[in-house]
Amino acid sequence: MEDQALEGSNEGAMDAQNVSTSESDEFASIREHYEGGIALTDEETDKVADVAVEYLKGILALFGEKHCSIDEYDGDEGELILDVNGGDLGVLIGRHGRTLDALQMVLSSLMSSRLKFHYPVVVDIESYKGRRKQKLESMAHSAAERARKQGRVALAPMNAYERRIVHLALRNDDSVLTHSEGEDPDRRVIVTAVR
Repeated sequence: MEDQALEGSNEGAMDAQNVSTSESDEFASIREHYEGGIALTDEETDKVADVAVEYLKGILALFGEKHCSIDEYDGDEGELILDVNGGDLGVLIGRHGRTLDALQMVLSSLMSSRLKFHYPVVVDIESYKGRRKQKLESMAHSAAERARKQGRVALAPMNAYERRIVHLALRNDDSVLTHSEGEDPDRRVIVTAVR
């Protein structure tokens, strides 16, 4: 009887190992394409998105949010954007989006661990980051205008994602230069007029 139980558990372990091996083989080809600069097929992108949505639903369930919808779409920079809607989600955004940033970091770590490579995934909640991006771009253009008059403007401290948005918003403006100064979490963008 004990031998049969041991044999059954070994078969279960081997099945799990075979699933794990076939899954890693499946993601290995996706990794090879992605890292080789080859555009992923719709099927490959869907497999990555399915993993991301699976993990995100699991994380949301830990917060008691089991009936949210997750919209997925491609971003401007080739990233996968997951926008969560429904439920009481304000707590997941947090002050200045810090909780949302942490949620994204956790999801990215889980994804990288499972896929064995980094695929860019952005988590948004009720389009918070989209609205924040528009606000940051507007702030960047206002800072450029002030810098042209004053010579130099220092913006409030921002995380790396937000600083990048400001830099990109002003990259085609030949009248100003941007750079970041300071150490996180007090790192900020400096906008300087070109004289």
